[in-house]
Amino acid sequence: MNERIRQSSFLVTGGAGFIGSHISATLLESGAKHVRVLDNLSTGYRDNIKELLPSAGFEFIEGDIRDPETCRKACSDMDFVLHNAALGSVSRSITDPGSTHQVNADGFFNMLDAARLSGIKRFVYASSSSVYGDDPSMPKKEERTGNPLSPYAVTKVMNEAYANVFSRVYGMPTVGLRYFNVFGPYQNIHGPYAAVIPIFITKMLSGVRPEIFGDGKNTRDFTFVKNVVQANIKAVLSEKTGNGGFVFNVACGETIALLDLYAEIARLMDFPHSPDFKPERAGDIRNSWADISHAAEYLGYRPEMTWKEGIRITVDWYRSQLSKQ
Repeated sequence: MNERIRQSSFLVTGGAGFIGSHISATLLESGAKHVRVLDNLSTGYRDNIKELLPSAGFEFIEGDIRDPETCRKACSDMDFVLHNAALGSVSRSITDPGSTHQVNADGFFNMLDAARLSGIKRFVYASSSSVYGDDPSMPKKEERTGNPLSPYAVTKVMNEAYANVFSRVYGMPTVGLRYFNVFGPYQNIHGPYAAVIPIFITKMLSGVRPEIFGDGKNTRDFTFVKNVVQANIKAVLSEKTGNGGFVFNVACGETIALLDLYAEIARLMDFPHSPDFKPERAGDIRNSWADISHAAEYLGYRPEMTWKEGIRITVDWYRSQLSKQ
């Protein structure tokens, strides 16, 4: 595996963000010839890659995927693209659908077309479990999707459709990874669109009761970031995906209720208080649980870490960050 990585150059879009910075670090640790990060630092942070900046073979471009020329320059001389640049958050997309579309749909197309024109060997991109929408079947299988429930979900459906067409029309190898509720160190805790796990942890650290929207019985397939990095690397290396426009679920394959998540974090942090329950939010999926057999068969993907192991590591990381302040 490492031999192919050592011989290759990688563009990681959104590489100063939460997931992208983990991917970039792993590629460098694996001996990649060249890792180039493209990020406009709107939701990513230079601090996430500060330890990578002095590394031989690492390059940072501050730029925006909404600009086609920036995308073309970023793809120049690269072998693989790992596209993770996006505006996340269902609630953000409902509040500001225009920005979500510009980045996640227009920006995605710009990167995809730039990769095509540059002769990229494979375009691996972040999709989302949100594409399953209102489909009630469980566990979630790649071939069954419902109606999207938010503008964010619509952009991810568009991404998959474009990638599939580019594979069929241009013979361009693409692999989409449907991330399920990724968490871990470096996840953003700031602003109104922070994810549930860093919110729970940071509020408990501050002695504040975290909010749960709804009854807390809604479920998610929480996925530690190390598993997502593994899936990206395996998507680059897999010989089974060929030129097809494949999409794969990337998750732990477990279903966890928010109340159980809350209880586990509270246990680790000796937090004695119950959640502050609030009304359900528009656009939220009720239940989510991934069938990961497709990724296992085609990518050789196996979760390296359970959600509970990941939660322990994540709690320790946020505690260490607080102690530095």
